[in-house]
Amino acid sequence: MIPSLHINLEKYRYNLLYMHKLLKSQDVTMMVVSKVFCADQQLIDVINETEIEYIADSKIENLKQMRTVKPRVLLRIPQISEADDVISYSDISLNSELDTILALDHAAMKKNLKHDIILMFDLGDLREGIYYQMDYIPIIKQILELKHINLYGIGTNLTCFGGLIPSIEVYQKLETIKQTIEKTFNIQITLISGGNSSSIQMIIDHQFPIFVNNLRLGEALILGRETANGKHIESMYDDIFELHAEIIEIKHKPSMPEGELGCDAFGNKVNFKDEGIMKRAIIGIGRQEVHCENLIAPKGIRILGCSSDHLIVEIKEGNYKIGDIIKFKLTYGGILSLATSRYMRRVYETNL
Repeated sequence: MIPSLHINLEKYRYNLLYMHKLLKSQDVTMMVVSKVFCADQQLIDVINETEIEYIADSKIENLKQMRTVKPRVLLRIPQISEADDVISYSDISLNSELDTILALDHAAMKKNLKHDIILMFDLGDLREGIYYQMDYIPIIKQILELKHINLYGIGTNLTCFGGLIPSIEVYQKLETIKQTIEKTFNIQITLISGGNSSSIQMIIDHQFPIFVNNLRLGEALILGRETANGKHIESMYDDIFELHAEIIEIKHKPSMPEGELGCDAFGNKVNFKDEGIMKRAIIGIGRQEVHCENLIAPKGIRILGCSSDHLIVEIKEGNYKIGDIIKFKLTYGGILSLATSRYMRRVYETNL
């Protein structure tokens, strides 16, 4: 059945092992983020076969159905309404709100459990976390008094909302928080989770601060790149996921629509450049599965646009015919869309 999402399990395994070895050489543990592929069990099983320390996901639904003995980490800060599920299906959760932590403590008390949390701090990227300039000591005090919550670590998120690039100066803010908490309460914080795939360049350059001992990685493992500047990581695969889709029409047509132009099917005002007659093809996939800007076309194919069910391309090179399969590489957003789509069949490959 076409279209289909092709997933290379061996390339994923290689990327996991390569990155884990790199991090381990600098005493950094890894949380493998599974949200982009919706915690597909075949990929989870690949993780299970490694010595990677944690599996993390932003959806409690994914953690609930995941089969693993590794610690399960809830990445997105919890909703109070899901406190019972957070306690039941995650071993560790990232948190920033005291009211939510109190709800987790109550839920853990009912189950006679102790739940680990990572308290998040915002160092300037302006996504989740206690803003680093605020007085966080009273919050820490209340957390440490809870009987069913363990302050397992502190963490931060970088280069996600505000685009803040990791640096020594940025991480010094987190180190100050760590030292202040440990000195004030005479405790040792186990885990310092310093961000995501945007921090990998610092690891490669041996500039990563030694007090940070954990990273949460998803995109680097899937696309083989760091995300601060989008650079490819040497020796890693960038084609673990591919979209295979079929040509359903080939015609020579003008490059400009004819007549008065309004909005397209999605309410956007469209603009065209007159390039004369071109060889155009329609491929049997559309925005209902993936946005065309998240597809990377092979040589000789230029993406022109897409509607709900049709991807329109120009054939610049190649002797394509009706029924031929076009293979597209994908951006992170493209993988996320296709892995979520109920219309997408998955094909697993094991060749390097």
